[in-house]
Amino acid sequence: MTTPSSGLRPSAVIGVSLGNALAFYDFLIFGIFAVQISKVIYPASAGATQLLLALGTFGVGFLTRPLGALVIGRIGDRVGRKPAMLISFTLAGLAVVGQALIPPYAMIGLLAPILMLVLRLLLGFAIGGEVGPSTAYLVEAAPEQRRGLFVSLQYATQDMAALVAGVVGFALARSLSTEALTSWGWRVAMLIGASIVPFGLYLRSKLEETLDVESAAPINSAPAVGARQIAILGFFIIVSGTVGSYGLGYLTVYAQTTLGMATDLAFEGTIFFGLAAVIFDVVGGVASDRLGRKPVMLFGVIALAATLIPAFMMLNALPTIGVLIIVSFWLSMLNAIGPAAAMVGVTEALPTLSRSAVLGVSYSLAVAIFGGTTQLIVAWLTGVLHDPLAPAYYILLILLVGIGAMITFPETAPIRRMRPPTEATALL
Repeated sequence: MTTPSSGLRPSAVIGVSLGNALAFYDFLIFGIFAVQISKVIYPASAGATQLLLALGTFGVGFLTRPLGALVIGRIGDRVGRKPAMLISFTLAGLAVVGQALIPPYAMIGLLAPILMLVLRLLLGFAIGGEVGPSTAYLVEAAPEQRRGLFVSLQYATQDMAALVAGVVGFALARSLSTEALTSWGWRVAMLIGASIVPFGLYLRSKLEETLDVESAAPINSAPAVGARQIAILGFFIIVSGTVGSYGLGYLTVYAQTTLGMATDLAFEGTIFFGLAAVIFDVVGGVASDRLGRKPVMLFGVIALAATLIPAFMMLNALPTIGVLIIVSFWLSMLNAIGPAAAMVGVTEALPTLSRSAVLGVSYSLAVAIFGGTTQLIVAWLTGVLHDPLAPAYYILLILLVGIGAMITFPETAPIRRMRPPTEATALL
C-alpha cells in the first residue's frame, strides 16, 4: 500500500471524480427528459400522471443509496478506497446502459416500468457506495492545505457533467423531431454518459491506495465532537445542499410545465446552470482552504436563501429565455459555493476507519429522503397550491434547517487551526 502525499495527478482526480459525474449526468438527463421518458416507459392510459410516475420511480431509486453506502462504504474502510470505487462504478455503468435499452411500454407492457424501477434501485445502490470512498480518497491523498480544492474538483467534474447534459439535451432537442426525441433521443443521451465507464475503470485501476488500516489515525486534530454528532450535523448540512441542487435542477422541467417554455429554450437554462456550478465549485473549494469551511458554507447558503424567492418571482413575471438564463446562473452560483467545504469538513471531522461508511451513509440518507423526493414534492406542491413559487418555498425551508446545522458544526480547516480566530471570525 502506497499513500500519496505529494499531491494528486490529474488522471487520478478525473478517475475518482467520474463516478459522481456519471451519477449527476444521469440525474440531469433523467430530469430534463422526464416528460419524454414518461411517455415511453409508462402507460398512455395514465394520462397526466405519467410524469408523476416517472418522477416517482426516479425518487424510489434513491432508497437503495443508504444500503450501497453501508455495504460499499464498509469495503472502503476495511479493504480499501480503490476496490470500493471500482465496484460502485461498474454497477453504476451497468445500470445506466440498462436504462437506455429498456423496450417501450407499448412493446413489453408492465415489464418496462418494472425494469426501470429495478435499474434505478441498482443505480442508487452503486451511487450510494460511491460518495464515501471517493471523497475519503481525495481528502486523504490531497496535500493538507489543498483538500478543499481537490474535493471541489470532484464537484466541478460532477457539474461539468450537468453542463454536458444540458448541451446534449439542447442539441438533441434542436436536431430531432418531437417524436424522435420521445422515442429514442433520451436513450442516446443516456448512452453518451455511459461511454465514460471503461475510461473511468481504467483510471481507477491505476490509483494508489490511501487506506492503511494498521497505522490509521485521524486526518488532523479533529475537534472534540463525537462522530455521531458529526454524522447528524453533516446529514442536515448535506440535506440543504441536496435539496438546493435537486430542487434547482427541476428548473428545466419547471420552465416547460409551469412557465410553458419550449423544450430547447428550457435546455439553454440548464447549460448556464451547469456553467455556473463548474466555476463556483472550484471558487468555493479554494476559498474554504483559505478562509475555513464554515464561513464559505454559510455565505453560499444564506445568500441563496435570501434571493431564492425574488429570483422565482422575477422568472414568473418575465418568463423569457434571458431571465431563465440569469436566474439559473445566479441560483446555481450560490448553491455551488458551499458543497466542497461541507464535504471536506465532514470528512476531516470523522475517524479514518469509519469515514468512508459514515460519510456515505449520511450523504445517502440525505439524498434518499430528500434528494430523490424533491422534484416529486415540488411538482406536487405546485399543482396542489396552484402557486408557481411553491418550489422556492420548499427549498427555502430546507435551507434554513441547513443554516442551523452549519452554525453548530465545528471548524476543521487546517488554516483555521494554525492561527487563532479574530474577533470577527470567531463568531463563525
